[in-house]
Amino acid sequence: MNGNIPVLFVEGNCLAEAWEKSLIEVHEKGCDIKTEYDKPEDPPSKDSTMTIVVTDPLAEPMIHKDIPGGLDDLQEYVLEVLDGIKDHLVRDKAADSEDTLWEYTYHQRLFQYSIPGIKDIYDQIELLAQKLSKTPHSRRAQAITWKVWDDNFCNDPACLQSIWCRLLQDSENNWYLNTNVRFRSNDAYKAAFMNMFALVQLQLKIAARISAQTGKTVKLGRYVHQADSYHIYGAYFQEFKKRFISALRTRPFEERTIRYEDVKFMMDDSIPAILDKASKMGK
Repeated sequence: MNGNIPVLFVEGNCLAEAWEKSLIEVHEKGCDIKTEYDKPEDPPSKDSTMTIVVTDPLAEPMIHKDIPGGLDDLQEYVLEVLDGIKDHLVRDKAADSEDTLWEYTYHQRLFQYSIPGIKDIYDQIELLAQKLSKTPHSRRAQAITWKVWDDNFCNDPACLQSIWCRLLQDSENNWYLNTNVRFRSNDAYKAAFMNMFALVQLQLKIAARISAQTGKTVKLGRYVHQADSYHIYGAYFQEFKKRFISALRTRPFEERTIRYEDVKFMMDDSIPAILDKASKMGK
């Protein structure tokens, strides 16, 4: 061990393939390092700096079977990020310094970014779409989550840091939205797939906003997922080997994954119940 955190790279055509490759890579080549969440008996995590490229974010199969929870949980997370169904759980420190609710939601940081002492609320996703609608090749179209005055001092700072987008035309003059996402910290096994799936849905939403503003069809280009710390917690090793590694050795890729188009109707049908559940949280 030379003291350098490994810098790893994987690429897959579809989301499920790219995520699966990333887990194999960090498991095999990641360094051993402790985390701030370890119990005394936990082995160190496998960690790396990771870049994951999904060349066709909407290609099937999109969903991997070895995700935490089920399809309803995946749909709930998408609604949390895109529609803010849990924004009411964010703590109001000004009103109650002892408030123990959430520090943030990604939806609130991306769509309702606020700064103390400034009355304006910034919809960064709308600003990003407007920027690219006006100047498709702009390198300035990004949204951030970090709040220096809060996140350096709280117990649970935002993991997602930024979303950067740029448009490029192909040889047939079709527009493609390319997206880079950066996390400071990303739980590779228990969170990264849900993060990636929801953020691809956000990529779709941004493309639709640009299409509406320009009257031009915008398709999805590659999705790049970057994490400064992409890790598998030591506490998960037994489960990871029993579930993920075992399936990798005994089942073909088609049996380890699900086509989103085959289950989308089920996920859509679960939305009313999810919204009702979310509305009652924190009460």
